[in-house]
Amino acid sequence: MQTQAQPIVAIKGLVKDFPGVRALSGVDLEVYPGEVHALIGENGAGKSTLIKILMGIYSKTAGEIYVEGELKEARSPVQAQAFGFGAVYQDVNLAQHLSVAENFFMGQLPKTKLGTVDFKMIHRATKEILESIHVHVDPKAIIRTLSVAQQEMVAIGKTIFQKAKLVIFDEPTALLTNDETKQLFQMIGRLKNSGVGILYVSHRMEEIFSICDRATVLKDGALVGTVPIGQTTQDQLIAMMVGRNVENMYQIQHQAPGETILKVDNISRGRAFSNISFEVRKGEIFGMFGLVGSGRTEIVRSLFGADVKEGGTVTLYGKQADFVRPAQGIKAGVALLPENRRAQGLALGLSVSDNINMVAQNKISRYGVVNNHESVKIAKRFCNALRIKTPSVYQRVKNLSGGNQQKVVISKWLEQDSELFIFDEPTVGVDVGAKLEIYKIFETLLKEGKTIIMISSYLPEVMGLADRMLIMYEGRQTGILSRDEFQEERILRLASGIKGKE
Repeated sequence: MQTQAQPIVAIKGLVKDFPGVRALSGVDLEVYPGEVHALIGENGAGKSTLIKILMGIYSKTAGEIYVEGELKEARSPVQAQAFGFGAVYQDVNLAQHLSVAENFFMGQLPKTKLGTVDFKMIHRATKEILESIHVHVDPKAIIRTLSVAQQEMVAIGKTIFQKAKLVIFDEPTALLTNDETKQLFQMIGRLKNSGVGILYVSHRMEEIFSICDRATVLKDGALVGTVPIGQTTQDQLIAMMVGRNVENMYQIQHQAPGETILKVDNISRGRAFSNISFEVRKGEIFGMFGLVGSGRTEIVRSLFGADVKEGGTVTLYGKQADFVRPAQGIKAGVALLPENRRAQGLALGLSVSDNINMVAQNKISRYGVVNNHESVKIAKRFCNALRIKTPSVYQRVKNLSGGNQQKVVISKWLEQDSELFIFDEPTVGVDVGAKLEIYKIFETLLKEGKTIIMISSYLPEVMGLADRMLIMYEGRQTGILSRDEFQEERILRLASGIKGKE
């Protein structure tokens, strides 16, 4: 980090007001050439608002922004780009129906002497940029045909093509595999070495300590402080974020497992998974770990009835449970909290109350008529019990933070009196404070005699919470380990299909 250089961007006393809400209150931040600067805080801390002001999406209410020493403010994304600012978001912002090269040259397509688009030139220039950052993607490829990781790398290449001096990464690894994350970090390292400044937003502490030089912490829109990464610890940063000390994030009270309630015997489904067998006991957290695409999600969807398996048998509480429709799983007391909660777990355009009461309609209706008073009463009870942050139960779910959306999904299944809870990536896109609250919900479920199956791509999380763990690799199981057998290297070998000493 070139600490003696002039900052690429210097923010002083930044304030942003929305009607009735102060989203940012006197925030200071500097990013230098060749620095990877973490911006962290819980959902609602003001990170997204700050980024949108830098990128010209929002205008500031007060404060000053200096770009390489000059007082400036981007009034539009185009102006932000002209300042040398680029952003790579979790939901990659590319034109899905266009090619890679067309995305690079969008709005500035060069023409031949005949007045047609010079495709040969844009394909050549795009390939040169991508090759320079070790990204091997066909410039002619349509964006929607690429993987999430490839799209993200293309978005990074586009910012480099636009000669960005400051690149903002907003939760860039949320949907990446371990290998893809390593590739991303290598690219960030090359950007850093070339003098580009990086503003890095992530909830994952190990990433921040792996690649960042400094961290600025926001809480409730205010600046808590900026600290060098080499002079702090994960616990200290978390304490700054949540306002209290956190000794062990995964310190929840486990229960003594009871009888076997779920038995899966040799189930298969096409190429998704084959010959999977395991048992789950009452009152335990049964973890499932594997790289993205290993078949974990497909297995639990078949248990719930969302997908139909092609072979094998499933028994639940001693009864055959080869469900072919979600309604069968719901009736049997199975709850599935999907990985993509926004697309599959919630009706984003409906209210908090509507979402919480969505499954248990029989409890709030009679002769097909919904008792609105009762539905609101139930929703308020869960908002209080799970500390769902919302102005009211009438608020649309799409306006809540990721952590609060997840709590709404959990409430929906608690209202249904489910017994077996399947959590697929329960804390993706969720801040540290909300993660702790979700883990405490796990603890409460266990105390009530419920059972949990948990899928997580974040190994420390599944190791910290699970009583036992099924490890998957390319659709097949490679091991089932008990808690006293958990070793990071051993689990990663099994999840990578590498044979070795057990």
